[in-house]
Amino acid sequence: MQEMNRDQLAGKEISKNLLPLYHVMQPMEGKNVLILGYGREGQATLSMLQKLVPGARLTVADIREQKLPEGVAGVFGAGYQDGLTGYDVIIKSPGIVLTDKSPAVLERVTSQTELFLRAYRKQVIGITGTKGKSTTTALTWHILKSVRPDTLLMGNIGIAAFLQAEAVGPDTLIVYELSCHQLEYISVSPHVAVLLNLFEEHLDHYGTKEAYFNAKRNICRFQDADDLYFCNILQKDDVPSAKARRITMQQAPDAVADLSVIGREVHIDGHILPLPEGCTRLAGEHNLYNIGAAYGICRQFGVTDDQFMAALSDFDPLPHRLQRVGTFDGVTYYDDSISTACETAIGAMKALAAEGVGSILLGGMDRGIDYTSLVEFLMQAPADNPAYLILMPDSGIRVGEMLLEKGFDRSRLIFTDGLEQAVQQAKLVTPKGKVCLLSPAAASYGFFKNFEERGEAFQRYVTQK
Repeated sequence: MQEMNRDQLAGKEISKNLLPLYHVMQPMEGKNVLILGYGREGQATLSMLQKLVPGARLTVADIREQKLPEGVAGVFGAGYQDGLTGYDVIIKSPGIVLTDKSPAVLERVTSQTELFLRAYRKQVIGITGTKGKSTTTALTWHILKSVRPDTLLMGNIGIAAFLQAEAVGPDTLIVYELSCHQLEYISVSPHVAVLLNLFEEHLDHYGTKEAYFNAKRNICRFQDADDLYFCNILQKDDVPSAKARRITMQQAPDAVADLSVIGREVHIDGHILPLPEGCTRLAGEHNLYNIGAAYGICRQFGVTDDQFMAALSDFDPLPHRLQRVGTFDGVTYYDDSISTACETAIGAMKALAAEGVGSILLGGMDRGIDYTSLVEFLMQAPADNPAYLILMPDSGIRVGEMLLEKGFDRSRLIFTDGLEQAVQQAKLVTPKGKVCLLSPAAASYGFFKNFEERGEAFQRYVTQK
């Protein structure tokens, strides 16, 4: 495509870095465009539309009343999704669940993620997975940026892509965390796609595990033969039509994947990277797999072992991901509010087993996921590690009832009406010298805005007298 300069853009103040996105968005000029959802990403989308396609007729739709710039129409309230076929283009924010999924609507749906990928996909490292994607994304960015300063971080990690677009030069690397909601309706995949794992999640949104898995699989579905696909070995055959070169990943004592994490060693291409104790601030065996994935990615961009280990040593864990809050009255508190599945709660308990889990806080929004694996783990765990299970509505109550049906010791179960009471109970029963762990194995919605708000509330309750 022939490059345009500022003069050719009819006086529009558009930087050279935005030209790829400008070309992608030009077909919206003069069209009726709906921004569906007006949170952080929706606001960034509106701003970019006004800059690049000022001739588009813009409408914002959101269930909540919003203050909009002059000249932008608004549709708010319970019927905000009525009449979707009346728009030429629908740019959907990730958190919005479409009430109408008819072909007439879906053919109009795009997203900020899809538009950004269409403009810059050859520069994008996209990372997804049910668990570990934020840590792996942040770690990969941290290490790459230490060697290649022109590396950007964006996506589901809390940074809208359009807010960074103007900083994307021709040699910029982009590390993009991709959620299932961002991937659900895309028809373009990043140059480097990373699928860490798949566990049962988000059944309230997708209805079935397979529908959720299929959304995640879009990260590689539309790649080309010159692209690269890192995938958990369990997902290696999930997308038979995938064209990219594939690197399988696994964490196991007898791992046989292309990239294997065996004990505290990463094996890839006949090369071994040792991860000695104390080399990272990330806790837990599950994070060794995340480190291994980041190492495999960074090797593709020329990062040496010495460079990788130096950057790994000063990487701080992200908030609310097995984050040590502090020790109070002899009890050490850990905030793992990000935990929304059985596997993450189990992983957190294993990571802290040596310190001794005196209590664990479980429960939140009940999305209908199967808690059998968590219940079986707790039935087989030592009676003092964890010593007490402090259970919160709604899913924590269900876990408690499942445990009682299997003969679990009733005296170790404490049923509460919410997080504040759960922390109060933890302060009473957690043995001194042990750990109190918030790892809910459940979503926060219905009780908190997001897992960050839940984690902040936990830390506040822990530290208040």
